[in-house]
Amino acid sequence: MGYNRRALYLLQTAKTIHEKYYNKFPISEQLLSKLPGLGKYTARAVLVFAFRKDIAMVDTNIRQIITHFFFHDILQPEKTIQEVADQLVPIGKSWEWHQAMMDYGALKLEKKILSKAKSRSAGPFKQSNRYFRGRIIDLLREKSYKEKELTKGLCSTYGKDEMFYIGLLTLEKEALVAHKKDIWKLPG
Repeated sequence: MGYNRRALYLLQTAKTIHEKYYNKFPISEQLLSKLPGLGKYTARAVLVFAFRKDIAMVDTNIRQIITHFFFHDILQPEKTIQEVADQLVPIGKSWEWHQAMMDYGALKLEKKILSKAKSRSAGPFKQSNRYFRGRIIDLLREKSYKEKELTKGLCSTYGKDEMFYIGLLTLEKEALVAHKKDIWKLPG
């Protein structure tokens, strides 16, 4: 998920907490996972690290450790990994357990994971959709633009008209930019 979308979700979450929960941060997985941009993983991470709840959240490192030590590196369904993690969390030490597991996974299993990864070259960043999306956000951060001005500014500098329009329409679909009539701007 991109930074712009995360920022938008953070704003929506703050508004929801203010309006729906009267500025009281929800402390149940069920309520947290209903907030904009928060799924099961993030809800559990908030409960573990902010509220020190004795539950397990499974990140990449914890998944690698459980897969390695309990299943001899044979991939398992997410539900199976979560069930094992839930059994491993020591009562009253969830925060510490998660810190240790993530550190261990990052340090000890890093070489093992990297050696299995296939290397491939990414295309030039300046020709990517992500690059054009970033340029659009940068321009709209300063002021609103008529579509013609926005197009002229970006396409004359960077070329690639189709990449500009793909980026613009994707940003609009994700509610990261808005337009009314011929004027494009950031929402809010």
